[in-house]
Amino acid sequence: MSVNSMTGYARVQGQDDTLVWSWEAKSVNGKGLELRFRFPAGYDFLELTAREAVQKRFKRGNLMISLNVDRLKKGAPLVVDEAVLAQYIEIACRWHDKAPGLASPQVDGLLALRGVLVDPGEEDVAPELLEARGKALMVSFGQALDALTAMRTAEGRRLADVLRGQLTEIASLVGQAEKLAACDPATIKERLRLQVLALLDAVPALSEERLAQEAALIAAKADVREELDRLSAHLSAAGDLLASGEAVGRRLDFLCQEFNREANTLCSKANDIELTRIGLALKAIIEQFREQVQNIE
Repeated sequence: MSVNSMTGYARVQGQDDTLVWSWEAKSVNGKGLELRFRFPAGYDFLELTAREAVQKRFKRGNLMISLNVDRLKKGAPLVVDEAVLAQYIEIACRWHDKAPGLASPQVDGLLALRGVLVDPGEEDVAPELLEARGKALMVSFGQALDALTAMRTAEGRRLADVLRGQLTEIASLVGQAEKLAACDPATIKERLRLQVLALLDAVPALSEERLAQEAALIAAKADVREELDRLSAHLSAAGDLLASGEAVGRRLDFLCQEFNREANTLCSKANDIELTRIGLALKAIIEQFREQVQNIE
C-alpha cells in the first residue's frame, strides 16, 4: 500500500436507452472527510448510497460530487401544467389584494416558476425502471471513485518521494550536528568548567545555592544530545508511518510539531555558530516537510 494524497479529479460518463449521464468528483485538502453532493431533480435518492460508498473509500478530504443527467432524444415541446399555473395565479392575486402596492404578476414570471413548464420526456418512471437506472448510475459512480482513488494514489506516491527526500535531508543535518565538536563531551566539559569559573569570579559573589542553580542551568543548556536523540526517534517514526500505507496525514502532522519543537530547542541551546546554522536549516526543511504533509490523507 502507498500514501494517498487528498487532491484529485475524476469524470465518468454512462448511458442507457433513454439517458446519458456524467459523474464528476473533485477532491481537495481537508482536516476530515467532508462531502458535498449536487444532484438533478429526482435523483436525490442516490445520495445515501453514494455517501456510504465514499466513506468506505476515503478518510480525509473535501469532496465535491455532482451528477448531470440528460435525455438522449430531445425536441419535444414544453407544455404548461395548467393546475400548477392556476395555483400560482391564485396565490399571486390573493397577495396582490392584500398589498395593492405589489406589482401585478407577469406571464414571463409565472412561466419561470418551478413546475409550471413541464418536459414531456420527464414523465413518471416506473419503480422497477427507476431502481434499474439507479443501479446503472451507481456502477458509473463506482468507476468515478476508482478513477479518483487512482489519481489520489498517484499523487500520493509523488508526495511520499518528496517527503522521504526531506526526511533524508533532516537525517543528514542531525548527523552533522552529532559530529560537531560542540556536541563532544570533552568540549562540553571544558566549556562548563570555564563558565563555572566565571561564576565563581562574579562580583558580588554568588551563594552556594545560587551557584549550584546557575551551574545546573549551564549544564542543561550545553548538552543538545537529548534533542538530537529525539530528532532521530522522530525520523524513525516518520519513516515507519510513510511505509505503513495507512491514512497517516494527521499523525505526520503531529510529528511535524515534535520535529519543530526539538529544532527550536536546539537553536536556543546552541552557543556554536555552526550548530546554530544547522538548527536553522533544520527548521526550514521541517517547515517544508509540514507543508507537504498537509496534502496527505
